Amino acid sequence: MSEQPRRPRKPGKPYRRPQKDPVRILAFEALRAVDERDAYANLVLPPLLRKARERDDFDARDAALATELVYGTLRRQGTYDAIIADCVDRPLREVDPPVLDVLGLGVHQLLGTRIPSHAAVSATVELARVVLGDGRAKFVNAVLRKVARDDLDGWLERVAPPYDEDPEDHLAVVHSHPRWVVSALWDSLGGGRSGIEELLAADNERPEVTLVARPGRATADELLGEEAAVPGRWSPYAVRLSEGGEPGAVDAVRENRAGVQDEGSQLVALALANAPLDGPDRRWLDGCAGPGGKAALLGALAAERGAFLLASEKQPHRAGLVAKALDGNPGPYQVIAADGTRPAWRPGSFDRVLVDVPCTGLGALRRRPEARWRRRPEDLDGFAPLQRGLLRSALEAVRAGGVVGYATCSPHLAETRAVVADVLKQFPDGELVDARPLLPGVPDLGEGPDVQLWPHVHGTDAMYLALIRRTA
Repeated sequence: MSEQPRRPRKPGKPYRRPQKDPVRILAFEALRAVDERDAYANLVLPPLLRKARERDDFDARDAALATELVYGTLRRQGTYDAIIADCVDRPLREVDPPVLDVLGLGVHQLLGTRIPSHAAVSATVELARVVLGDGRAKFVNAVLRKVARDDLDGWLERVAPPYDEDPEDHLAVVHSHPRWVVSALWDSLGGGRSGIEELLAADNERPEVTLVARPGRATADELLGEEAAVPGRWSPYAVRLSEGGEPGAVDAVRENRAGVQDEGSQLVALALANAPLDGPDRRWLDGCAGPGGKAALLGALAAERGAFLLASEKQPHRAGLVAKALDGNPGPYQVIAADGTRPAWRPGSFDRVLVDVPCTGLGALRRRPEARWRRRPEDLDGFAPLQRGLLRSALEAVRAGGVVGYATCSPHLAETRAVVADVLKQFPDGELVDARPLLPGVPDLGEGPDVQLWPHVHGTDAMYLALIRRTA
């Protein structure tokens, strides 16, 4: 049988299967979850990393790079979108979201890391081939090659309006915050260019992991014995883990004797616990207890005094998290699922009450960078009735001579001083207590009597606290 003649090959490069990069594929999956499901990266990323670590080809350095790619891309999304928009011939809303995610990862590698430009482009184009297909990979390649022609400073000169012409829009592009957030934070700071630039820059920095040693169960000295541990700045129970420190590797954390808690959150709980009272000190209430960090610290402090803590949380699944955080607390406590605006307790039942109210979360943008892109100014109107209702209920729950702590992880004036002022107009039996002496050693606390903490000043989330004593 005669041999059949072979067909001549078509000219051009032979087809090559795209190479799968587990680090960048994981980062892409995390970004898609954040975009498609409105998930938070700090909740999505850990299980993805745990699963990846089960493979032999994924080590600690890979995990660190994946984390940097996800959080760096989210934090600088506004800046990167402005740069990408300058490199494409259509509005960004017409670019498919998965393509934008791949482009964001590529731009962050080019402009926000030390990865060489050629490696950043080739690795991102290879990712695009895997997750988007060859056609859209060519589009990604063309855009990234344009981006690679300049560094970040050069691009900002091009895409950010001059400060003198539009200061808010300039800061929004340079520091990657929505314009309305820039305006709100600037108002809260009271003006001045240096302060707002320092705050916006701090929002884009990776926050330290801070642990809390729960009194009576663990000590800061014990936690300081851990690798990469250094003392906290302000709270006597705080220990910071330097870069690479893993909370899950700490025995006291695994045993629930310590937890992960920002130092600003610790200071709020400590200030309420140490506020002077008129009369007994036996019953404490955490009226918005989820997910349980402050409740666990308050419960430990209450136990040292023989006081009882009631931790109330409206959402049952979050009440479950509170119960888990309090598990093993040495003193008496109870966790209930209840609506703080429809109290499950009698008026005047408590000596100390904390309400850390739901809010926009603008004070924790370091930890949840995607929140800045999800929030809208109209969200403030949605939170306002709830915040006022919770504070009114808290003032009704405390007895005469007792103290209420109103806290929020937002520095927005509409969620802080405006709420307190409005409620006190309707509740003449409440008077503000100077909270500043109850944060000993903490500098730059303003004129009082309330307290606003700042990432760029105190190294904490932007927690707000007002202490109110019920006089009658």
